[in-house]
Amino acid sequence: MEHNIAVGLDIGTTKIVAMIGRKNDYGKLEILGIGRSKSLGVHRGVVSNITQTIQSIQQAVQEAEASAGIKIEGVTVGIAGQHIRSLQHSDYITRPNSETVIDETDIDKLINQVHKLVMLPGEEIIHVLPQEYKIDGQAEIKEPIGMHGGRLEANFHVVVGQVSSIRNIGRCIKSSDLELERLTLEPLASANAVLSQEEKEAGVALIDIGGGTTDLAVFKDGIIRHTAVIPFGGNVITEDIKEGCSIIEKQAELLKIKFGSAWPGENKDNEIVSIPGLRGREPKEITLKNLSKIIHARVVEIIEQVFLEIKNYGHEEQKKKLIAGIVLTGGGAQLKHLKQLVEYITGMDTRIGYPNEHLAGDSNEDITSPLYATSVGLVLDGLKHQERKQRDIEIEEKAAEQIVEDDIEEAPKQQEPPQEQPVVKKERRNFLDKFTDKIKDFLDNAE
Repeated sequence: MEHNIAVGLDIGTTKIVAMIGRKNDYGKLEILGIGRSKSLGVHRGVVSNITQTIQSIQQAVQEAEASAGIKIEGVTVGIAGQHIRSLQHSDYITRPNSETVIDETDIDKLINQVHKLVMLPGEEIIHVLPQEYKIDGQAEIKEPIGMHGGRLEANFHVVVGQVSSIRNIGRCIKSSDLELERLTLEPLASANAVLSQEEKEAGVALIDIGGGTTDLAVFKDGIIRHTAVIPFGGNVITEDIKEGCSIIEKQAELLKIKFGSAWPGENKDNEIVSIPGLRGREPKEITLKNLSKIIHARVVEIIEQVFLEIKNYGHEEQKKKLIAGIVLTGGGAQLKHLKQLVEYITGMDTRIGYPNEHLAGDSNEDITSPLYATSVGLVLDGLKHQERKQRDIEIEEKAAEQIVEDDIEEAPKQQEPPQEQPVVKKERRNFLDKFTDKIKDFLDNAE
């Protein structure tokens, strides 16, 4: 597989999508191929049947390979599911020497300290995201590197998940003959695909309504402040229609997509849909008003849960106000009149998020559907990860060349002041990279 190509694999409850993309000459994302399959072994974002999941992954990957004409080797995978939770935590370190400036090692030391937090059995920390720092009591410091101080403290947004669930995803990837290049939190991936930097600065809540779960990510001042996964999604709406109208699931899903609306006032009493009965039985007649009442009740429940999480973050405090309101994405965002209902319940400005923020202008319309927000975000994340790796390699090579050059130069030159050497600044390894490596090691040793 070429260097500048990345593959995002979105393992959802209703569908599995493999998407191949690369950056074009203008720095925009060009989608080369896409494959999707029905997801059979996933329940509420968690793998419940390994064999079926592997088959679905392979099917999606083969389809993507065929449409792009490229062999897929490594993938960037999203983690979601009802086991993800987040918490706020603050921690500090006292530096032995406050004369020296704060550098990366201090921040690493602080972040590693957060990893010692005691979790519930079977849980592990996936993301540690620093919010803002305090140096010797001076608050609201965005970038502490290069500053002086004895006590460095920070507020952290800590995302926690169940290790077994994540290992199961790793196992499915490995058994599908793919390499797990990177793990990313799905709400973060969707946010990368549909939100603009201005929205993240102003304050925005991204609601990604999937089949099995609804993911929430809250941003303010350009930093992620809160994440949550609510274990309901589009599938519970379909279930309710199935039960309420006594029809089979396939028909319920079609009804929802074709005629469904989140706002019951829209439909007149005399609008009726006739559904063919099962073998030899009479067709069923369903009024659209009843259909939208069923959908409305369920959607209100989902949105109220999400709104509760937005309030938990502290949206009602003046400083934490989300000025850009709400962005809805995911397959569930295609429901008619959903935007109006969300605005009505929350009183916040709402728009539907299409993943075209970073896509090339000539992209196929299908790809810019909210359905593919997470997949596009995962491809973007994979590309960013590759660029970082490439940069680190170049930096290391430069440093090595420098050392060789210094050795070759004659000894008397050693008397010169040592400041001349270029400062080699490697990017700090994101904790998720370390976490991915841990999962890989576990899988290799578990064979």
